[in-house]
Amino acid sequence: MGIFNKKQKYRARQVFIPGGQPTLTYNPRKELDLETKLEDAKDFLCKLVMMTGSTKSGKTVLTNKIFPKSETIWFDGGSFSTEEDFWLEIVLQLDTYVDETITESKNKTSQGAVKAGADKQLVLFKLKGEASASHSTKKGEGKTQNRKGNPKTIALQALRESNKPLIIDDFHYLPREQQANLVRAVKALIFDGLPVIFIAIPHRRLDAVKVEREMTGRIETVSVPPWEEVELIEIPKIGFPILNCQLAEEFINKLASEAIGSPHLMQEFCREICNMKSIKETVDDKIMIDEVDIEQLFRNVSLNTGKIIFDKLSKGPRQRADRVQRQLTNGTTTDIYGLVLHALAQLRPGLDTIDYETLRTAVREVSTGTQPQAHEITRVLDKMSQIAASDESSTPVIDWEKEERILHVTDPFFAFYLRWGIE
Repeated sequence: MGIFNKKQKYRARQVFIPGGQPTLTYNPRKELDLETKLEDAKDFLCKLVMMTGSTKSGKTVLTNKIFPKSETIWFDGGSFSTEEDFWLEIVLQLDTYVDETITESKNKTSQGAVKAGADKQLVLFKLKGEASASHSTKKGEGKTQNRKGNPKTIALQALRESNKPLIIDDFHYLPREQQANLVRAVKALIFDGLPVIFIAIPHRRLDAVKVEREMTGRIETVSVPPWEEVELIEIPKIGFPILNCQLAEEFINKLASEAIGSPHLMQEFCREICNMKSIKETVDDKIMIDEVDIEQLFRNVSLNTGKIIFDKLSKGPRQRADRVQRQLTNGTTTDIYGLVLHALAQLRPGLDTIDYETLRTAVREVSTGTQPQAHEITRVLDKMSQIAASDESSTPVIDWEKEERILHVTDPFFAFYLRWGIE
């Protein structure tokens, strides 16, 4: 946990940082020894480190604490669209080159190099970014030679020489083919001792093995479990005193019980309490916060964090024909996409794995009239999973495994909306 100066005023946004790197309210969870396990990757481990944990459980915060982004080559899984973009970005970050021009003349030889990413056309190779070159202007007869390097080969060599750790966050976000290519490419570097860390959600933790069988026995897994309530309550217990405030114990316990094991969600709760109480920074006179409209708090957080993706899923894919409207037991009507989501809300899931039959039972419980056929429900789950995967967030909020007939709820914000955002 962070150290603060009691004489200094702090902004509420410095104290409670949902989605960022908390310092003042950072909880290392020392009893789990997670930092030590991750630091082992620095000591010539010669294994791929797979950091796993549910979405918004603190995986990235922990990794960034031990391997700061300023000292590593760090990627988010959704930050590059092609494998070539990935290698070019590494070349750029390591300040090396993929294309070289050499001019030889009777009077002078000049040599220029272009960095990966420069917005310049060079002999059938287009690069984007910045350029660095030196050229002779002295006249003379001669010849010009262009040499184009392979971005992947150059990037791997540069990684080897720099010995900078390579981190890929949300590894599960990448298409299976890209996963396979990246694992195979960095395998030799891993065996030579370069720290390589992939961050993924738990049920995708074996993706690296599935795409490259030779990695069996070469993976070190560091699991970040969901936070216990006793760990979550440390966030408000540490944070509010920094603002010279005290949150009543009953509210702290209620927040912890509803945070679905997510420190990110707890940070959101605390930030929203500050908003509701107009606490912008450390106050001069101590405030006791013993009255909070807890239901309004939860509704506000759910609407701010989960409504957008819920609406996308409820709309489903575009289609010309109007969908059949179905009657719900609460007296409203919706189409089959809304029906499935209401059934999911009926289950009040956390970060759960829900089998198909459990969900179908919930569909029957929230609807009246003619029930949808089994194939209709599975089709909707498949389509919603595709929509979730195409969303801008790095991790789909749900993941439907068709062969296993199980649905993973992977995002605590989405799960929280299902609990508190649906009227």
